[in-house]
Amino acid sequence: MPYLILLILILALVFGPQWWATWTFRRYSTNRDDIPGSGAELARHLLQKMNIADVGVELTDKGDHYDPQARVVRLSPANHDGRSLTAVAVAAHEVGHAIQHHRSEKLLAMRTRLIRTAQLAQQVGAGLMFAIPVITAITRAPQSGVLMFLVGFGSMGMATLVHLVTLPVEWDASFGKALPLLTHGRYINERDERAVRQILRAAAFTYVAASLASLLNLARWFRFFRR
Repeated sequence: MPYLILLILILALVFGPQWWATWTFRRYSTNRDDIPGSGAELARHLLQKMNIADVGVELTDKGDHYDPQARVVRLSPANHDGRSLTAVAVAAHEVGHAIQHHRSEKLLAMRTRLIRTAQLAQQVGAGLMFAIPVITAITRAPQSGVLMFLVGFGSMGMATLVHLVTLPVEWDASFGKALPLLTHGRYINERDERAVRQILRAAAFTYVAASLASLLNLARWFRFFRR
C-alpha cells in the first residue's frame, strides 16, 4: 500500500500540472459573442499598439509559442481563430514574449540560449545512451560505459533544469506583460479577470509541466540501465 500511495503521488507530481493546464485551457475555450476579435486579431492589435512592426502572427499546429528567430507569434488553430478567453489570454501571453524580445530583456535572451543548448545536449545524451552497449562491448571496459551513462544522463537532464530556470520568463510574459495589457486596455471585463489570471498562470506553468514530464523519461532510462 505505501508503494501504491508513493506511485500515485509521483504521477500526480509529474502529470498534475500538465493535466491542470490542459483542463484550464479547455474550460475557457468556448467562443463568446462578447469577445470582438480572434486571438490572432488581438495579437496583431497588441503588437501594433506596442509599436512592434517586425513581428508577425501565424497559424501553427505545433503549439502556441513565440519564435524569436523568425520574429513571429504562432498560435494553434483554436487560439488563432477562436474568440474565447483562452484565445485572448494565450495570444496576449505570446505577445508578452515578443515584447520581451523587442525590449532586449536579458531573461528571454538567456532562455533562448539555454533552450538551444538543452536541445543539443538532449540529442547528444540520447545518442550516448544508445551507444553505451556498443562502446562497452568494444572497449571491454565497464568504466567507459558508466562514464558515458553519467554524461548522457546529465545532458538529457538539462531539459528539466532549463524548463524550471525559465519559469520567471513565462511568469513575466503572463503577469508582467499580458495581464496589464488586457486589463488596462479593457480587453477583458472585471468578471472575467479571475478566469484570465488562471489561464495566464496555466500558460506560465506549461514549461514546468514539461520539465516534470521529462523527469519521467530520465527515470525510464535509469530503470533500463539497472537491468
